[in-house]
Amino acid sequence: MRPKTIEEQYKKMSHIEHILNRPDTYIGSVQKMNELMWIVKNGKMIQKEIEYVPAFFKIFDEILVNAADNIQRNNQTYKMTQLRVEIGNQISVKNDGQPIPVEIHKEYQLYVPELIFGVFLTGSNFDDTEKRVVGGRNGYGAKLTNVYSSEFSVEVCDGSNYLKQVWSNNMSNKQIPIIKSMKKDPFVQITYKPDFKRFGMNEIEEDTQALLVRRVYDMAGIYGNRINVYLNDEKIPINSFQKYVDLYLPNNSIKIYDKEMTTPRWEVVVSYSATQFQHVSFVNSIFTSKGGTHVTHVTDKLIQEIQNEMKSNKKYKHLEVQKYQIKQSLWIFVNCLINNPTFDSQTKENLTTRVTDFGGTDDEKFKVTEKFSKALIKTDIIETIFQQAKAKADAKLNKQLKGTKTSKLHGIEKLDDANDAGKKNSEFCTLILTEGDSAKALAMAGIDIVGRDRYGVFPLKGKLLNVREASVKQIMDNEEIQNLIKIIGLQKDREYGDLKSLRYGSVMIMTDQDIDGSHIKGLIINFIHHFWPSLLKYRGFLKEFVTPLIKATKGNQTIPFFTVQDFNKFAQIQDIKSWKIKYYKGLGTSDDLEAQEYFKNLISHTIQFRYDNEEDDQSIDLCFNKKKANDRKQWLAQYNHDLYVDHTQKELGYQDFIHKELIHFSMADNIRSIPSLMDGLKPGQRKVLFACFKRNLKQEIKVVQLGGYIAEHSAYHHGDISLVTTIIGMAQNFVGSNNINLLLPRGQFGSRAMGGKDHASARYISTVLNKITRYIFPEQDDHVVKYIEDDGEMVEPEYYVPIIPMSLVNGAEGIGTGWSTSIQNYNPVELVEQIKKRLNGEQFDNLTPFYRNFDGIIETQPNGNSLVKGIIECNEETDVVTIKELPIKKWTKNYKEWLDKEISQEGNPIVDLKEYHTKYKIHFEIQMTEGYVSQLKNPYEYFKLVTPFSNNNMVLFDGQNKIKKFESIAEILEEFYQVRLQFYQKRKDYLLSKLDREVQLLHNKSRFIKMVISEEIRLKNVKKADLVQQLDKYQFTRFSQLIIVNSTKMQAFGDSKNPKKNVDDNDTSEASDDEQVSKKKPENTENQQNNKTTLDISDYNYLLSMPLFSLTNEKVVKLEDELNSKLQAKDKLFNKEIAAMWIEDLNKFLEAYDEMVNIEYKLINQAEKLPKDQKKKQVKKKNVQDGMQIEQEGKKKVNKKSNQIEKQNENSPKNQSNRKIRNLKENKSQEN
Repeated sequence: MRPKTIEEQYKKMSHIEHILNRPDTYIGSVQKMNELMWIVKNGKMIQKEIEYVPAFFKIFDEILVNAADNIQRNNQTYKMTQLRVEIGNQISVKNDGQPIPVEIHKEYQLYVPELIFGVFLTGSNFDDTEKRVVGGRNGYGAKLTNVYSSEFSVEVCDGSNYLKQVWSNNMSNKQIPIIKSMKKDPFVQITYKPDFKRFGMNEIEEDTQALLVRRVYDMAGIYGNRINVYLNDEKIPINSFQKYVDLYLPNNSIKIYDKEMTTPRWEVVVSYSATQFQHVSFVNSIFTSKGGTHVTHVTDKLIQEIQNEMKSNKKYKHLEVQKYQIKQSLWIFVNCLINNPTFDSQTKENLTTRVTDFGGTDDEKFKVTEKFSKALIKTDIIETIFQQAKAKADAKLNKQLKGTKTSKLHGIEKLDDANDAGKKNSEFCTLILTEGDSAKALAMAGIDIVGRDRYGVFPLKGKLLNVREASVKQIMDNEEIQNLIKIIGLQKDREYGDLKSLRYGSVMIMTDQDIDGSHIKGLIINFIHHFWPSLLKYRGFLKEFVTPLIKATKGNQTIPFFTVQDFNKFAQIQDIKSWKIKYYKGLGTSDDLEAQEYFKNLISHTIQFRYDNEEDDQSIDLCFNKKKANDRKQWLAQYNHDLYVDHTQKELGYQDFIHKELIHFSMADNIRSIPSLMDGLKPGQRKVLFACFKRNLKQEIKVVQLGGYIAEHSAYHHGDISLVTTIIGMAQNFVGSNNINLLLPRGQFGSRAMGGKDHASARYISTVLNKITRYIFPEQDDHVVKYIEDDGEMVEPEYYVPIIPMSLVNGAEGIGTGWSTSIQNYNPVELVEQIKKRLNGEQFDNLTPFYRNFDGIIETQPNGNSLVKGIIECNEETDVVTIKELPIKKWTKNYKEWLDKEISQEGNPIVDLKEYHTKYKIHFEIQMTEGYVSQLKNPYEYFKLVTPFSNNNMVLFDGQNKIKKFESIAEILEEFYQVRLQFYQKRKDYLLSKLDREVQLLHNKSRFIKMVISEEIRLKNVKKADLVQQLDKYQFTRFSQLIIVNSTKMQAFGDSKNPKKNVDDNDTSEASDDEQVSKKKPENTENQQNNKTTLDISDYNYLLSMPLFSLTNEKVVKLEDELNSKLQAKDKLFNKEIAAMWIEDLNKFLEAYDEMVNIEYKLINQAEKLPKDQKKKQVKKKNVQDGMQIEQEGKKKVNKKSNQIEKQNENSPKNQSNRKIRNLKENKSQEN
């Protein structure tokens, strides 16, 4: 074969030749292919595999889209009203509207129709600076149809002139255009005869015809609400995109469409797909069969909406559904307009335009509206997605939760396996599950007694997962669960008729005998019940190991008590002081000898769980099923502290365990998590305050040291970290934390940057009682509150009784069992005002939340809820947005991370971010893209500067320590008011009894000294017994007959401080009378008071122990002066109303609060003063508040989107608080 010549090897083609020889580059394949396509049949869309030529379809589509583009050129003069298509052996497409001018182009000297339909790379779409939403782009379009036609004609009427021109032989031959005058409505009509041989066709085949017809239906769906679409002179009965979508969907199928979500640029309909992800999408009337960025954009937003719902909905929350699982269940229909769209090929099947280049204003961009979201939630789409994902997850879980009966297990840390486990005698083996390593040590010490063959031990790492509410992923990833399945040899979904297939035939739970131990038992029961309920019915499979909670020892006699209630009954009938009491705070308290003693009597220390009926199942479900939250509320509302399990019995029904034992944990969880209405404190916080009062904490102390003191003096049973966190939280004072911090922060206690989580280590920071704390909790009330006993030790009271409701001052947050709470902070000055009004006979008002030093706006809604807003200023000239305050609990670091994320997203209008925060103030400066600020209609919403606060979950423990939900702030105030009044009466009674006793003492001392001076009573050479007889003869009051001061504090602890003595400063040897009272046993004082016949030699120590230099006339005068003073004080107190006592306390508090606030404001002002060279230049700013225009002093007038800063400042919580203080001071002056 001879080599090719240069001329044969290198060729030059004309444009037409290149298009004809390389069709794939321009119109796609000219070969027939089989593909699953949507076509119209009997008025519905069906999916059918058809045979067609893609290129043939493309040349039709080019003409159709070209005609449809004209609707985008509508103006006041010309509007497109119809699109007519005829399909036969020749194809015709006609449209009216904006005409093509029948004129000669001056530059190219051709008629314009000839130029755009007969010359390559021509058209009106080449100016990329112009934003267009048409299908044409590259200047080929209709020319490609011309090239692939045996005949191609153009008819144009521009309203004055008519042009017709014909091309033939694949655009190679061109006739001279016919021009004539024509006064008709403008139109353009293209008629062409395809060159069938180029496509391997002889005529338009049935499948191809069906595909072309569907494409005409597409146009009716896209534009049917604006024009009439005709096919072969018949109008297509589709006048909206919704009706077009109906062609695809079966009758009564899910269809979600929101008119509010429809913009001039976007129409989206969502339905459910049973097989895989599907889409039907259009860009500028182009059918994008492969989708593209527009489909991805819509799909991602829908998936995000569904994920948000599944994460927030309790029903779906525990199952982690992946994006692809959601996507494969969606069928979306998209009709959109995109500026100057780009595609991956001339066939335009896949859009590649970046989201940032889609174009349109904010209002025209696609967004999922709230209405659409609600409609989506109401459908079965989410439920179906959930069920499909759950089925897959369950299948995976079933595969993983499968243990086997094997004699050897490897790789399970800390397991001490029974020798017979997994062997022929395995059903007789017992696995002891212990609460941690210390409990395991106790079990191992006891196993020496029973042997290792049939007893295994495995320590649990804290509390077992609640599998009933855990996600599949959580269960599969939980090492503890997987280990238990392997150790016991469990197989998921197996119905157990016997125990022979298991590695262990029984499980013994060995936990501390406290409420947390009960919870661990409950979680293990829940684990077995959820996966293998048949095992719980098998008597003897599940049992518990019980140890004493308290032991009372007297001589050789030791009595164990398994509950506090049993011990209390014993203590009431015994002289408990003669017994040695030992509290066992955990299994680790027992030593090895005791462990061996327990195992020697294993039967007496073992209780078998017993299944009785379906009520057992319901009881277990009640505790651990999140759907039963309301039922748990009712359950806990009937809580009876005196109900408990008898641990001396041999069997325990699951119902009794739940309702008599586990309920105590659930209630304790609420007590730990939900504060008291009275003092606003949870037990941990109350222990901190109690210890600080007990220590009289006026000197700074390291937080870690204070934690140790609290643990020692308040019977604190939880971890050091938890206690330290509590102390730090009580000292925090940044915006959004405490309105009044009861402790003072000395060091870095955290800031609003991270919501306090950025505090320093407890080793480095110190604290001290805030001076104002004792104005809120007067020391006199320490003597009337009810203290509680913990492990035989008197500790903090049930609640303190502050003079204002601290549950409202500092708010409340907490999640317990069945109950949770959320209460906002309120202004202490307003609370004082409200209490004074109530004392004056008026009713309480509902108040607006208040957060100290918060500069934003808090608006109260008619339903009692609130909207909390930050502060934003927008400058349209510079496109700079300044944020000067964030909503409460929106922490600076989190907000900055959100802004950074927004900046990083492609197409986001945020260009740059600068920060100028101080310790007290927020200051973000955000640079937006040019012109964007002027488009912002609601900057607050856009920048997430509005947070709703709800009053629908205000739950507190009331004055009777009953958990209660309150409907309004006024209701909380009324409950506080009634209880606090009672305690003012108790305080008055206490103070009067204290004054009575002091009067008695002073009178007796004065009379005694007088009689000694007058020698009526002789002290020299007299026996003490005779002297006592003398004193009794002269009817001096015996110590046991003194008025008993009704002090709960002294009864519980004695006086923790040295009280002021009623003697001269030099009388250092004189014992305090209060100390003498405290040394008496409180339970015996009544008997002592009534015992007037038996004379105790110590009854007159309060007289006889006075120093010799006190027996003077001067001392008598002093005592009588003191006596008169006490009598006057008593008379004054007796006549004082308790309301007056309360007002007096409130006025003292206001002075202290005013002082505290002023000091803080000075610190803030000092911190805000910057050197002049650091101050930023003033710029034009617009403050967004209700779209109103304002003018600030020293600043230029700004646009209508401005906030009224002066109004904001006037209404800011800070200034409101100052005004309240001033008003109350004036009122106080009037009261005085």
